[in-house]
Amino acid sequence: MRPTPNIVGVIPARMGATRLPGKPLRSIAGVPMIQRVYQGAAGCALLRSVVVATDGEEIASFCRSAAIPVHMTSAGHASGTDRVWQVVRELDADAAVNIQGDEPMVQPEMLTALVEALFSAPDIEVASLYTPVSAEEAQPASACKVVVEANGRALYFSRAVIPYPREAAPQYLKHLGYYAYSRAALEAFHAWPPSPLELAERLEQLRFLDHGVRIAMASTPFNTIGIDTPEDLAQAEAWFAAH
Repeated sequence: MRPTPNIVGVIPARMGATRLPGKPLRSIAGVPMIQRVYQGAAGCALLRSVVVATDGEEIASFCRSAAIPVHMTSAGHASGTDRVWQVVRELDADAAVNIQGDEPMVQPEMLTALVEALFSAPDIEVASLYTPVSAEEAQPASACKVVVEANGRALYFSRAVIPYPREAAPQYLKHLGYYAYSRAALEAFHAWPPSPLELAERLEQLRFLDHGVRIAMASTPFNTIGIDTPEDLAQAEAWFAAH
């Protein structure tokens, strides 16, 4: 994709998570999670604006009270990526960064690296992030792993521990759930049905690979915690207390 200043940051958020209901408004060291995500993302100077995308009035009401831009989206969307697609269309943006609403440790430098990866070549339409981790950290299925080509494009993403260490100790790369997309890539994603690999692994980025869309991967030293369980919330609480 060619560089453009018309790129927006979108934070999809919903209250209905089964493992941690109401998590966008859960407090982390005294600050609601969605506010921490917004504060971390808003520091990226490459984004025209940052907005929360939600179908929940409770989240929208909090955002308005905290002076956080919020955009109401359809309750019928199957994924956060679909919410990003709606916001891009309605704001007439050229591209977007998807900043997960359960990633309170997001840093502006991460989003800068992500946008730069999206603009790294004219044929790139999607970019994402990874960070090196130990073999122990790579074991949980909740930590998505990625294998990356020498040219920085993703070969495959999996919840399994890849690559398999048959004869050597590989460097494992943890995929972080941040994405940058061109508007055209979002339009295509929304039009395609979920792919077999995506359904098997429950990883929506595999829909792009299934359709031949190459994903540029950028490295970051920040290993964030996506909040899905009470244990994740406790880890994030400890991290913010220490920092």
